[in-house]
Amino acid sequence: MALGDNTLQSARGANSNPGRKPYMVQTVLNLATALSDKGSALAASDVVPVIAVKKGTMILNAGMEVDTASDGSTLTLDLGTGADADCFVDGFDGTSAAAVVAQNPAAFQPLMAVADDNIDMTIATLSGGAVTTGKIRIWAWMMDCTDMGKDGTAQEVDRDTLA
Repeated sequence: MALGDNTLQSARGANSNPGRKPYMVQTVLNLATALSDKGSALAASDVVPVIAVKKGTMILNAGMEVDTASDGSTLTLDLGTGADADCFVDGFDGTSAAAVVAQNPAAFQPLMAVADDNIDMTIATLSGGAVTTGKIRIWAWMMDCTDMGKDGTAQEVDRDTLA
């Protein structure tokens, strides 16, 4: 298996959202699952895809929170996309106590997905022993920004003229 086989969460919420409102997606990444997917020890520079993002989606913000602390003695995590690997979180301590929430970098700004992409968690640094446990809650606020059509209204269909 590859990293992401069992960790990637699809974004849900846009289909029942015709008014184009922001929606939240979240997943809990179990580091033991990522370890199993990879088939060998997790290491610095490993990229774990966590939330799928469709083309035309604006990622308004994303972040992470420690659910269960990792067993690695030094584990720092980044959160971003293929376009910018640490645009949402840069250098978060994955061994923090439960309920610690990462802060956005100072240069943070929303990001438009110009192609299908993923929000990825990157292991920035890892030392002092293998990581075998830990859970990280990852969330994102997103909004569908694809074209709504010529005037933004529903298209007329035959059933509208049959009555």
